[in-house]
Amino acid sequence: MVDPQSRKRALYRGLYVLMMVAVVFVHLLPFGLGDTHVPGPDILTLLAFAWVLRRPDYIPAFLVALVTLFCDIVFLRPLGLWTALVLIGFEFLRNRAVLAQEQPFLVEWFMVGATLSFMTMANAAILAVFLVPQPPFAMAALQMVISVAFYPVVALVSRYALGVQRPAPGAIEAMRYRA
Repeated sequence: MVDPQSRKRALYRGLYVLMMVAVVFVHLLPFGLGDTHVPGPDILTLLAFAWVLRRPDYIPAFLVALVTLFCDIVFLRPLGLWTALVLIGFEFLRNRAVLAQEQPFLVEWFMVGATLSFMTMANAAILAVFLVPQPPFAMAALQMVISVAFYPVVALVSRYALGVQRPAPGAIEAMRYRA
């Protein structure tokens, strides 16, 4: 018999993988939806950040790394660079989940925005140092701004549609010691 917490964690991990498959599928569809010069938000990164700030036990770092590495391969990004940056941002936010739980949503939004900004600048800097062809920085910055602006939508959907809620006060510390 599987205990309810383990079943719930496995359910959310499977849900995260299914959402990744859906997002990749939609990105690969040959539809010309509107203006193609405006990038969309990085939904998978936002979803990982929203979930790690609410329930750090739902998605482990290796699952985020596998999903992001798969997206690097499918979207033909430099292999592993964005994955490493997402993992650094993910773990940074995981260590601040207790702080985010005690603060209003605007603080959480600012933390995610600052993390995404750092990741975008680091990605551009690393690609520039190694002389890798990259999209214009304005396009990457625009995607970062759109992603930060879209974060409250992802957080609301995570909470109300998917049921990813913050645990009771002090439960995050207990989860950290169990892990």
